[in-house]
Amino acid sequence: MAVARRYAQRVSSILAILGSGEIAPNMVKVHRELFARLDAIDAVFLDTPFGFQENVPQLSEKIQTYFDTSLQVSMQAASFCSFERSSELERTQFIQKVSAANYVFAGPGSPSYALHQWAPLNLGETLRRTLEQDGIVCFSSAAALTLGSHTAPIYEIYKVGAELTWLPGLDVLSQAGLRAAVIPHYDNAEGGNHDTSRCYIGANRLAQMEALLPDDVAIFGVDEHTAAIIDLDADTISVRGRGNAYWRLGGSERVLANGTTVALSELRNVPRAPRVQDSSEVVVADQSPQALGELIARNGEGALEALSALVSLATSGGPGRVDPAPLIDAVLVARANARATGQYELSDQLRDAILTIGAEVKDGPNGATWHFRDNL
Repeated sequence: MAVARRYAQRVSSILAILGSGEIAPNMVKVHRELFARLDAIDAVFLDTPFGFQENVPQLSEKIQTYFDTSLQVSMQAASFCSFERSSELERTQFIQKVSAANYVFAGPGSPSYALHQWAPLNLGETLRRTLEQDGIVCFSSAAALTLGSHTAPIYEIYKVGAELTWLPGLDVLSQAGLRAAVIPHYDNAEGGNHDTSRCYIGANRLAQMEALLPDDVAIFGVDEHTAAIIDLDADTISVRGRGNAYWRLGGSERVLANGTTVALSELRNVPRAPRVQDSSEVVVADQSPQALGELIARNGEGALEALSALVSLATSGGPGRVDPAPLIDAVLVARANARATGQYELSDQLRDAILTIGAEVKDGPNGATWHFRDNL
């Protein structure tokens, strides 16, 4: 679990969209303002947008170092690099980790790659639930593109020359009654003698793409080194940082100037999403090792969620000072069931969880036994 840092209690549901500069010095003030709204911080970052790269550990370390050094906040990684290469247990663990956090951050990478991994997990629903539970979702750069109802496949258009099109987004903005496609890096000028604004695809191509959107879908642009902070409780949007934000709908563009706060009712183009009452996510009420082990053994509804919770307990050593024996025994029961049904990959994951807390497992003709390593 992330280390909780105490702040004054001013809990609020916030959706923050950063136009870029997710770990830039001038965004420290924005993150600090957001953290100040939480009584205690349990923060995670999602590595999925850059999960296709070979330097995922180095990029993750850079993000963690930024938050730890600049903001004195421990940012835990909620790692999920590939849907196709993940097990059902790993998918469940990822969603549980995101659901348990009250500050969810994601940043650079590829929006289309991130959507391909997140869409089958219904991550949009999970993030909307975070907002319902007085949490904060802060997405920047590539990740910010996924928050709308539609997402532009930036790399495919800008680097590959793919046909202009839109992808279905996570639609987290609908929680605020906004139906829009988010475009960060709106004022980018890296191209010099060619237009790289509008997140590198240029104003001309974005205008052509805008014509492909349904009439009720807006373009929500955010300049680089700029934050658009949507406060769902106050029903406002505030612009912080270096530049502006922009709301384009029906051929007209409204500038949301830096330093201003605007009522969402002035922008809202669809009804606010209903409160998330029911969830497909199964919540295991009793988190004791014995109860989790029994639920896993029954292999019914909630068994996978219980297994995920049990692995998490085993990996962390459990909350506080606890006797690890019931944890290990319960994991061994689950491991035996996995081996009996041919789920050898899952069996290996459970064995690794036991090794993580300093115990060794020995398989024998009468089952598995365990003991702590002598150097502990």
